[in-house]
Amino acid sequence: MTEARRLSLVLGLTQTLAYVTSYYVPAVVTASVAHDLGASPTLLLGGFSWAMLVAGFISPRVGARIDRVGGRGVLALGKALLALGLLAMSGVTSVPGWYVAWTVMGLGMGLGLYDAAFATIGRLVGRNARSVIVGVSLIGGFASSIGWAAGAASVDWLGWRTTLLVYAAANLAINVPGVWFLVPAVQPATTETSARPAPPPRDVAGARRSFVLLSIFFSIRSGILAVVSVHILGLLQGLGLSAAAAVGMAALIGPAQVGARIAEWGVMRWTTPLTISHLGAFLMPLGVAGLLAGGPVWAFAVSYGVSNGVLTISRGVLPLYLFGPQGYAARIGRLALPSLLTQAVAPTLATPLVLAFPAWEVLLWGGMLSFAAALCLIPLRRTEEAQSAAD
Repeated sequence: MTEARRLSLVLGLTQTLAYVTSYYVPAVVTASVAHDLGASPTLLLGGFSWAMLVAGFISPRVGARIDRVGGRGVLALGKALLALGLLAMSGVTSVPGWYVAWTVMGLGMGLGLYDAAFATIGRLVGRNARSVIVGVSLIGGFASSIGWAAGAASVDWLGWRTTLLVYAAANLAINVPGVWFLVPAVQPATTETSARPAPPPRDVAGARRSFVLLSIFFSIRSGILAVVSVHILGLLQGLGLSAAAAVGMAALIGPAQVGARIAEWGVMRWTTPLTISHLGAFLMPLGVAGLLAGGPVWAFAVSYGVSNGVLTISRGVLPLYLFGPQGYAARIGRLALPSLLTQAVAPTLATPLVLAFPAWEVLLWGGMLSFAAALCLIPLRRTEEAQSAAD
């Protein structure tokens, strides 16, 4: 097995477990926690939003740290903090304790999920990171299916407190040593080639404009993803589907995401990340347009899933393609901040609108926003520094 494939496998598996035991925890435990604590589910879900805010605020520093010393220690610390947060969460008896536990989880998520993993890959393999990021995203695409199914079964069988203890043990027994012993270390940025900061691009204004447009694009799409993830079943039922049919249509999204990543793995030698990103960006508004024009709901679900599957990879590879490997990890951290903040607040802000307007109108607004986001990618061009690094 090559080093690149080994890195893809290790980070793919550890990221899958990390997402199962953090990002998908609220979906499987909130109802049970609300019953035991006598608290509102909405209030408890606010703990997850708070954790996303914490992760967003620390992301720029996490990226800069990975640029300096590499990501092995950062990722291992992130997994350890997830274990600590889960341990604390399993023993909470009040809402304040719940929020304290999610604060620790937010630190772990900022240090241990995709953004930190992508930054680590860039620091390790530089301009050859695309294939590794695609591999990690491909394996990680199964996290939602595993998280929802295994988590729900575990809560039914063991209860939510024991489930969280098992999750904590899995991070300590598998993720922490897996990252520490199997992810290569790198030399700290003190050598002649890495100690120097990235030289300013020749077209400073153009590079800054591209970075801002990229930030806007990923922030909008992150917000849409968060809102749809929370409200997808209600929106589909609002279109006239039964509860069972809505669940069936929503279930198509996960396989579509994985299928898109498999497809990108197959064609990445013949396409650029920018071309693939254009395709992924415009698929969602096209899917919404087709749905509102009378097309089948399954076609919308598949197009939405493919779009998300492609753009998860783009989040890691597009900054590398546009700006080059120098300063890549710090750049990933800066890009993560607005995206995570949007992802944290969007569901809360959008919920009154989702409840007040018909489903077709909510989807229309989502399609229009995704189209506006896609337009942000049109002016993007590769910097001369990135082109020189590739040559």
